[in-house]
Amino acid sequence: MNCTMKGTYNKVYSYCEVSHLKQKTALITGGATGIGKRTALELARSGVNLVINFRSSEEQAKELANELHSYGIKNIIVQGDLTREEDCIKLVETALNFSPTIDILIHNAGPYMHKRKEMVEYTFEEWNYIINGNLNAVFYLSKSLIPKMREQKWGRIVTVGFDRVESAPGWMYRSAFAAAKTGLASLTKTIALEEAENGITVNMVCPGDITGEWKERGIGDALDVFDKDTPIGRPGTGQDISRVISFLVMEESSFITGGIIPITGAKDVLGKVKHVNF
Repeated sequence: MNCTMKGTYNKVYSYCEVSHLKQKTALITGGATGIGKRTALELARSGVNLVINFRSSEEQAKELANELHSYGIKNIIVQGDLTREEDCIKLVETALNFSPTIDILIHNAGPYMHKRKEMVEYTFEEWNYIINGNLNAVFYLSKSLIPKMREQKWGRIVTVGFDRVESAPGWMYRSAFAAAKTGLASLTKTIALEEAENGITVNMVCPGDITGEWKERGIGDALDVFDKDTPIGRPGTGQDISRVISFLVMEESSFITGGIIPITGAKDVLGKVKHVNF
C-alpha cells in the first residue's frame, strides 16, 4: 500500500493508494455534486474508473469528468432519473458497455423533499417519486449488477441512510423519505447476508446534518470552524463520508458487511424537529 501526502483547500492530508482498486470500476449515482462528487474524487485517487450518474446537473457532471482525468482514470457521465425503472436499466446497460464489470456500486442518489409535509399531505406522485428513487432504484441496480459480481467473486455495494435508520424511527414531516430509507436499511442487510458467500459486501453509511457547500468540502476546511449544534464541535463534510466509503470498498474491508454506519458527529439529526413550535 503506497501512502502519499496531498493538499486540498490549502490543507494537507494523507491517503493510501490501494493498488488493487486500479483494476476496478465504480458506478456512483447522483455523483455530479455534493457527497457523490466528493466520493468520486476519493475513489479516483485510488485509481478507480468511474461511471458518474446525474439527473439534471449536466454542467457539473462535465466539469467533474474533466477534473477526474487528472487522476489518470477512465470515466463517463450518464444522465438518468433513478425514480424511473427504464432509466435504471439504461444506466446499467451504458455502464456495462463502458466496462465489462461494475465492481463497486455507490447508491448516493436520494430524492428528498425539503418542504415539511405531514404524511396525509403527500400526493401519490410525490410519495412514489421518493420511494422509487431511494428504495426501488437500489433493487433495480443491484439486481442488474450482482450477477457479474458473483461471477468474479468480488463486489462492493454501499447505500446511504440517515441517523438511527436501523431502528425504524419516526421522522415527522419526512414520512416518505424515512419509510424508503428504513426499507433500504433492511434491504442492505438482506443483500449482505445473501451475497456474503460470493465475496460481495453490502453496507450503509448514514451521514449527519451535512448541508450546502459542506457536502463538497474537506475535513481540513472544517477543523477550525465551530458548530455549536454538533457535539463534536465542527461541521461535517463530504470528505467525512467519502473516506468511510473509500474504506468500505477496499479489499481489506471484506469482513465488514451488513453494517449501518453513522457518521454524524454525535448530532441528533432527527431531533431538529423538536425546535418546531407546535
